Amino acid sequence: MTIQTREQCLALDRQDPLAPLRTAFALPEGVIYLDGNSLGARPRAAAARAALVVEQEWGEGLIRSWNTAGWFALPQRLGNLLAPLIGAGPDEVVVTDTTSANLFKVLAAALRVQGQRDPARKVIVSERSNFPTDLYIAQGLADLLQQGYSLRLVDSPDAIDAAVREDVAVLMLTHVNYRSGEMLDMAALTELAHARGALTVWDLAHSAGAVPVSLNGCGADYAVGCTYKYLNGGPGAPAFLWVAPALRDAFWQPLSGWWGHAQPFAMEPHYRPRPGIARFLCGTQPITSLAMVECGLEIFARTDMQALRAKSLQLTDLFIELVESRCGRHPLTLVTPRAHACRGSQVSFAHPEGYAVVQALIARGVIGDYREPNIMRFGFTPLYTGFADVWDAVEALRDVLDGEQWRDPAFQERGAVT
Repeated sequence: MTIQTREQCLALDRQDPLAPLRTAFALPEGVIYLDGNSLGARPRAAAARAALVVEQEWGEGLIRSWNTAGWFALPQRLGNLLAPLIGAGPDEVVVTDTTSANLFKVLAAALRVQGQRDPARKVIVSERSNFPTDLYIAQGLADLLQQGYSLRLVDSPDAIDAAVREDVAVLMLTHVNYRSGEMLDMAALTELAHARGALTVWDLAHSAGAVPVSLNGCGADYAVGCTYKYLNGGPGAPAFLWVAPALRDAFWQPLSGWWGHAQPFAMEPHYRPRPGIARFLCGTQPITSLAMVECGLEIFARTDMQALRAKSLQLTDLFIELVESRCGRHPLTLVTPRAHACRGSQVSFAHPEGYAVVQALIARGVIGDYREPNIMRFGFTPLYTGFADVWDAVEALRDVLDGEQWRDPAFQERGAVT
């Protein structure tokens, strides 16, 4: 139905079966948080969990807690909690390190597999609009390996078909684009890559916890992603890594630290990888931040990705509709695809003064963020975002634009993080 009043939005909130999940998060009063695509809100349980780890497990248990508190197995245990959200099986996911480090591991492993199969395949294909760290890691790895390895960039998803030729080793893509929110067809592109003899590496940073993902169902090869966005693991929380079981034990990964050794405390001088996904661990794990990841993952057990996806599409449809109907006289350009099959859980609009507009909104308690060039991003997390939030956010945007509040010099000053 067409929404014309705030009361209609409140009615949708009253009917929303996911609305009770909002109480699981500690959201500040007076804030509409539309930046869960960059940093998820804090689960209420996180503060108590962190205190437990610091005061009891570390403070009282001391080094004994590696055994008595289950610290040693935490990366794999969290991986098993996360696995159903991305269509992975038990003992196929590990939570560890950063997305960048994990991407280096899986990309290097994929190139090594391909080097054994066909040494002539030395090209990595990706989108020019991919998240920069993905491109930087690929460039750095190609430079490290030398021997003709290179990165080939395409300017749109439509150009991927022509770019995946007989010299391509890996197709490296982000499932949901960080800037536009466009979602790629994982199954179709994985099938295309395999038909051309290439392997796939998928970045799920803007997918995990936001849209249904089926890594095994799509026949994917490698995947990485972060836990601090839609999974609400906390700022800089450890990332995750998945490798298809058929490829997992082919080689050990390049960051062969002692935590990935078959027997870390045997203190052997030569490396022997652990069996299974645990071989993709590297060094000693950051237990306090790992522990908080569990608080975010536990909330997902109270719902499922299909229900979250249905509400996400309702929220994003409503936001697009209201922005276009109530702010239509302003120079706003929708960047996010309208088609549900091509949209993640965010909406991006371009505006010539996008940065300043976002800062003016933040000053009013509506928190989104900004990405070059001129892109205002608004993330919709169904676990804690309501329909009245959408109405109020659009009203704030209309006031900022109508009143040209973005012209305030304070909103023109750039912070280190946008």
